[in-house]
Amino acid sequence: MAYLVLRWIVLSVAVLVAAYVVPGISVSGFFSALSAAALLGVLNAVLRPLLVLLTLPITVLSFGLFLLVINAVLLSLVSGVIRGFDVAGFWPAVFGSVIISAVNWALNALLTRAAQKPPARHAGDDDVIDLEPKGRDRWE
Repeated sequence: MAYLVLRWIVLSVAVLVAAYVVPGISVSGFFSALSAAALLGVLNAVLRPLLVLLTLPITVLSFGLFLLVINAVLLSLVSGVIRGFDVAGFWPAVFGSVIISAVNWALNALLTRAAQKPPARHAGDDDVIDLEPKGRDRWE
């Protein structure tokens, strides 16, 4: 549960960064960003796979660039539902979806790396192993 809340907050921060960077996107406050992130997460989980499947031939012909259009459409849908989150047009939606995806990926990668435990080290472990030839096909 905590992981889900943390990813929700990360996506909210990504929405705020997109609103700061892209001129056509505006967010009235953090609560609007939380609401937009929640709806965007639900749409990405439910509607996006269906849209990707339906538009697969176009996506293949465009070498995957049509996925940017799908992301922009979903972001525009969110702006139509959430009060306080506005996307001015198609191109701000495309650039905003790219920014949101990049920031979300980077922050999730940082959090995943921070959550991983380093391998346990034991006394006497060395970082370098010296091998010497002890015969024709044998090293020790």
